[in-house]
Amino acid sequence: MTLLGAVTDALKTEMRNDDRVVVFGEDVGKKGGVFGATEGIQAEFGEERCFDTPLSECGIIGTAVGMAVYGIRPIAEIQFMDFIYPAFDQIVSEAAKMRYRSGGEYTCPMVIRTPYGGGIRGGHYHSQSSEAYFCHTPGLKVVVPSTAADAKGLLISSIRDEDPVMFLEPKRIYRTHKGEVPDGEHVVPLGKGRIVREGTDCTVIAWGAMVSTCEKAADEAAKQGKSIEIIDPRSLVPFDEDIVLESVKKTGRCCVVYEAPKSCSFGSEIAAIVAEKAIEYLEGPVARVGGFDTPFPYSLEHLYMPDVRRVVEGIKKTFTW
Repeated sequence: MTLLGAVTDALKTEMRNDDRVVVFGEDVGKKGGVFGATEGIQAEFGEERCFDTPLSECGIIGTAVGMAVYGIRPIAEIQFMDFIYPAFDQIVSEAAKMRYRSGGEYTCPMVIRTPYGGGIRGGHYHSQSSEAYFCHTPGLKVVVPSTAADAKGLLISSIRDEDPVMFLEPKRIYRTHKGEVPDGEHVVPLGKGRIVREGTDCTVIAWGAMVSTCEKAADEAAKQGKSIEIIDPRSLVPFDEDIVLESVKKTGRCCVVYEAPKSCSFGSEIAAIVAEKAIEYLEGPVARVGGFDTPFPYSLEHLYMPDVRRVVEGIKKTFTW
């Protein structure tokens, strides 16, 4: 199954299991979404549970907040993460604060699905990776799958969670990644990373579409005699520190790879965690391989996004003081 197909499968699975689950957003109904993630859902569940909205991100998320407080399980789709900013106040000031401001009387169990990242030549309005904005907000959970099985399992866990979840889907690998996906109910817990590949010489941490890039880079490093361990955190908030620190303690080196601009990224936070809590195990500097501190370019997308060559160069930096 493709990663995109796994998202659709997860939505249908939970809508069959729980009649409180509803899906809405721009063009998600009859059209099935701009990428086809909700294809066939309105036909199966009707317009009351899968419906189109006006072109108003603020209205979409505000509606979801109200539904969640009143016991519905809304899944709101924002067509591209780049379009989410009109709803920023609803997300960070309302959804994220609901449990705290009510002293636990109310929760806000909702999921905001949105494709993120580059790889489709969409330019600066369709390619941003702005996960750090939301990781910085207490009360939000931020989840990023990199495989089809994880896309289904993590999305089902997100729908069932009692707090608002930002579910970021790496559109670059929507259709290019394929993998085995369990039938029926499949749950992957939030806050639990996975070891993509075991190694002994350097730990590489990546999420979303960058995981497959790092796997190819690890193959190249192996030709040069370096054994690379790859960690996929799967959720950025909550973040599985233990799996990262245990790996770095074993390898003595760390390289973090991500699509977002290099400065003030969540990758910077991971580097800080490693420097703070595993400094005595490090045998070289922590490297970061990310985008550049510029708007996402149209024609130079292939230079902006980390590729195998840049990841290999990042790994090499961890072997020198």
